[in-house]
Amino acid sequence: MERLQKIIAASGITSRRKAEELIVQGRVKVDGQVITQLGYQARKGATIEVDGKQINKENKVYYVMNKPKNTLCTLHDEHGRPTVLDYIRVEQRIFTVGRLDFDTTGVLVLTNDGEFANEIIHPRSHLEKTYEVSFNGILTGEQLKQLERGIELEDGMTLPAKVAVINKNIEKGSMLLELTIQEGRNRQVKRMIEYFGFEVKRLNRKRLGNLMVNDLKPGQVRLLKPFEVKQLRQLANEGK
Repeated sequence: MERLQKIIAASGITSRRKAEELIVQGRVKVDGQVITQLGYQARKGATIEVDGKQINKENKVYYVMNKPKNTLCTLHDEHGRPTVLDYIRVEQRIFTVGRLDFDTTGVLVLTNDGEFANEIIHPRSHLEKTYEVSFNGILTGEQLKQLERGIELEDGMTLPAKVAVINKNIEKGSMLLELTIQEGRNRQVKRMIEYFGFEVKRLNRKRLGNLMVNDLKPGQVRLLKPFEVKQLRQLANEGK
């Protein structure tokens, strides 16, 4: 016996959180019966349908991409803009683990494992994410310390961060920082820089947990090795 939302997430069609919403909305059937109870446990071999379509357990796949600039982290775009899935062709229905902005580049994980994705992006997971961020403006020593300690954004105080100055060009009035954060809020790094009145010019995610993409050109993808998946899960669950 296994919790229904876990089975749905394991099928790769959605995350566990979204699976819970589908159950509550009455969109899930087990052996022909509509189930709306979140604690429901399904027997092994039960026929499970979501919106009338039977789900099947898939082989789990895990990829890492060096996301190119000006691509969306969606399955498709009604305006015809390029998406990350234009760069990968697989049989399984995969999705991104979290999102990077349209103009942000770097480490992006894709999978069909909803349970895994939920572990990585869960708010209680303090998985480190390292970014290279360039902007026009010069932060003072005190402002850099503020970034490290945490700053008050509209959705609350940020957790302590690690900050390293890679380049400071006084003549041009620009900086390049390496910024490591423990959260995954929407546009967080950009908002942290905007807090001081500066606009981000380039943002690259250099590292996600144990993953880097130095060996991949923009748009290139590779399968994660089993030990990389295991390490990533361990790092994500350390902070919970």
